[in-house]
Amino acid sequence: MRIVMKFGGASVKDGNSILHCAKLVKRFSTDNEIVVVVSAMAGVTDSLVHAARKCYTEQSPGFIKMFIAELAKRHYDAVNTAVAEPHRQRVIAHIDRLIDELEKVLLGISYLGELTRRSEDYILSFGERLSAPIVSAALLSIGVDSLALTGGDAGIVTNRNFGRAKPIPGVYSIIKSRLEPLLTIKHTVPVVTGFIGATEDGNITTLGRGGSDLTATLIAAALDADEVWLWKEVDGVLTTDPKIVPEARVIPEISYQEAMELSHFGAKILHPRALEPVMLKKIPVRIKNTFNPEAPGTVISDGCESTKDIVKALSLIEKVAIVNVSGAGFDFAEVMADVFRRLANERVNVIMVSQSSSELNLSIVVDESDVGRAMRVLKHMVNGTISISKLEDVAVVSAVGAGMAGTPGVAGRIFSALGKNGINVIMISQSCSEYNVSFAVSKADGRKAVKILHDEFRLGGS
Repeated sequence: MRIVMKFGGASVKDGNSILHCAKLVKRFSTDNEIVVVVSAMAGVTDSLVHAARKCYTEQSPGFIKMFIAELAKRHYDAVNTAVAEPHRQRVIAHIDRLIDELEKVLLGISYLGELTRRSEDYILSFGERLSAPIVSAALLSIGVDSLALTGGDAGIVTNRNFGRAKPIPGVYSIIKSRLEPLLTIKHTVPVVTGFIGATEDGNITTLGRGGSDLTATLIAAALDADEVWLWKEVDGVLTTDPKIVPEARVIPEISYQEAMELSHFGAKILHPRALEPVMLKKIPVRIKNTFNPEAPGTVISDGCESTKDIVKALSLIEKVAIVNVSGAGFDFAEVMADVFRRLANERVNVIMVSQSSSELNLSIVVDESDVGRAMRVLKHMVNGTISISKLEDVAVVSAVGAGMAGTPGVAGRIFSALGKNGINVIMISQSCSEYNVSFAVSKADGRKAVKILHDEFRLGGS
């Protein structure tokens, strides 16, 4: 079999976990061709975001020195635990070069007081660029031939949409030309940095948070892999977030469409675009637990649209806001086109849309972090007939399941259960596929709504 195995940040949090992941790869590499995709070490991407923005807002050479020292120590410790000689010194020398490079970039941002999306992508790339060589060296230390590659090295060529870059047409042939010889001729396990790619002229880009999943599925589609294994810290896809509902259970099988709906609406399963590359080739994706590898996990594939459970899973997004466009006496189609063009140009992430039947109101759910930009770009539309307003402290709950399609009364059960428990629904949206009913409530009611519906549809198995 040809398998793409992706390890997330929780799987590479320290030297012990990196060595554990390396042993998992060795276990499955005997009779299989393996490509490994890795994220940054746990928490490193967040710390890089914080460091970049702190340097942007203030000159802080003292902070930079301390940040760099802590980051270097964490990676040195991982190397000393997971990597044996003679590979250890080579990896430490590589880390030294990257750390020195990062320090210079942060100092430059601090003195210039300028942080572009391009430079932020460059800074965020250091997390994966530091972790991949350590994982590769850990494999070499236990007798598995391996080579560390950046996303750009592996052929992940993207457009210039820094922060949310998309692969260019023809990316699959580029990836195949870079990786196929390593697998079939050299019998090497490539360890590829997830999350990052490169433009055609070599500038580093990122695919958006969680983009390591997308890296894995792009590679799988390019290489006609048999399966993708996403190693995470949970036993599989759960009926909802266990931090909200402790009774949440693992779903053994789920369809591509159901998984895409859940990931789009906040479930932390995988990157929202990650399934697109594997869907056409019908490559199964397995969600498995790094630290409980014997658990069967969840299979995401074509033909897993079981209708036994009407609602299969619930997701929650808490950090969102609603932007309302309202008015009268205008061509609504033209206004809608103008609204979405403006939001797209500003790279505002639109999560959910609802339109009133009178065509006098358009409600758009956006990320909380995007609401300021959305209001700023849309305010130029305000005139005698159009007004723009916002509603913050909102949460979006989504109920997903193939069993909802063609089943009468599902929406009625959802909103009746919420009403009985005093939860006011602000906005509703349902997909034409009937796989998903999503609605907005006040942020204070979001978790309560999830608990109520989890019990209503007996998702805990009771």
